[in-house]
Parts: sequence; structure tokens; C-alpha cells
Amino acid sequence: MELCNPRQWGSQDRDCRANCAKHETGKHEMRFVVPLLAGLLWPIVLVTPALAQSKVGIEQTFADSLTAMPKEDLAVAGGFYVPAYSSVAMSQGKLRVDFSVTLSVHNASETQALVVRRIAYFDTAGKQVESYLKAPVAVKPLATISIFVPTDDVRGGTGANFIVDWAAASEIAEPVVEALMVGGVANAHYAFISQGRPTRTVGKK
Repeated sequence: MELCNPRQWGSQDRDCRANCAKHETGKHEMRFVVPLLAGLLWPIVLVTPALAQSKVGIEQTFADSLTAMPKEDLAVAGGFYVPAYSSVAMSQGKLRVDFSVTLSVHNASETQALVVRRIAYFDTAGKQVESYLKAPVAVKPLATISIFVPTDDVRGGTGANFIVDWAAASEIAEPVVEALMVGGVANAHYAFISQGRPTRTVGKK
């Protein structure tokens, strides 16, 4: 496309003036459209990785943290209940703040593999909304596996929780299981940890 040079305008060169005006208008429109498209697309770029991660299994995401299942019988077993505050009520219950949740299961043993049998996510009503293991996995000594629940996944609600069942071939250091919540509202940002509680039977001896 041949552009007009204003220095070459003559007194009767009206067509050239009109073409230049259209060209300048087009440039201004493009300057407006490009930032607008960028503004519309950036939330998609941020959300897509979180959605994609939820579809990838622990076996693939934490392959370096896993090892072969023990050949011996699993003689020791236990479980954890982990409160996870996916949503929290604030301002006398008038405001709800949603948090991302990262559940981490740490093998605290320096020598033995930790078998994780189940990681299940439950909502406030006690209904299971997600199961993260298709089969048990063995975690290397001092290694960690994690589960991530994005901020926009509010299925858990204010009383969300995880159940983690584990086992080992012999006596082993008790695993460390915790949930990290991260979120914010306006200019305030929050992060806090919820420790898992061993699910022991309580009653008369």
C-alpha cells in the first residue's frame, strides 16, 4: 500500500489528504484493539495451567518423588484428616473469600518408602468430590507429593477436608501431612497452614 507524504500535498490534492486521514484512523484503531485483545486473553493464559494441572496424575507430576512399591507385606498403616479451608467467611459472614489449597504429603523417613493408599477430597457436607489416586504409590525417603486445588474450585466450601491413608513395610517415622491456603481480597493477602490430624480410634480401653 502506497502512503501519502504530507510534504508533497498540493492545493488541489484532496484525495491524498483523505487517504492519509483514513490511514491515521486505522492506526489509532489498531492501537486500541491490540491492548483490548491482550486484556481479554491474559486471564485465559493464567487459568489454563491450573485447569491442565488438575488433569495430570500424581504419578506423572511427581515421578521423581516416587519409587517402586515394597515387595514386603505392609505391616504398618495409618491415616490423616486434614482440614482445608477452600472458602472462608469474613465481615460477619457477609463476605466470602476463596483460597487455593495445596495438600502436601511428606515422607519423614530417611530410609523407608512411604506407601500412600488414598488421597480423597471432601466438601462441607462430607461428600467426596475428588479422588487423586488410581492406585497406591510409594514415596521415596524424605520426598514429597502434593495436590493443588485452584482458587476457582469452590466445591469444598468452608468445611473442605482431605483424607490421606498411608502404609509401610515396617516401623517408620510418621508422615507429615499439611494443607497450605493462599488467597486474598482487595489489597489484603493471606496464607496459612492446616496440619493434618492422625485418625486414631478414641474410646474406652
